[in-house]
Amino acid sequence: MGSFSIWHWVIVLVIVMLVFGTKKLGNIGSDLGKAVKGFKDGVKGGEEEKPAAPAAHVADKSTIDVEAREKTKS
Repeated sequence: MGSFSIWHWVIVLVIVMLVFGTKKLGNIGSDLGKAVKGFKDGVKGGEEEKPAAPAAHVADKSTIDVEAREKTKS
């Protein structure tokens, strides 16, 4: 009645993969990673604040003029 052996954990992992599927588990892992990164950035960002980007300029009621910026990967 001691702790579980490695075979118990392998069987549990196989059952979880059958129930949820590998794609959904990958999405969960990706979402969790983004959440952790967002939390770290939030903790870091509390000390130093970035200046706000200018909002879109409205030329007239039917046209919106915006500036495009390139996305950078962190």
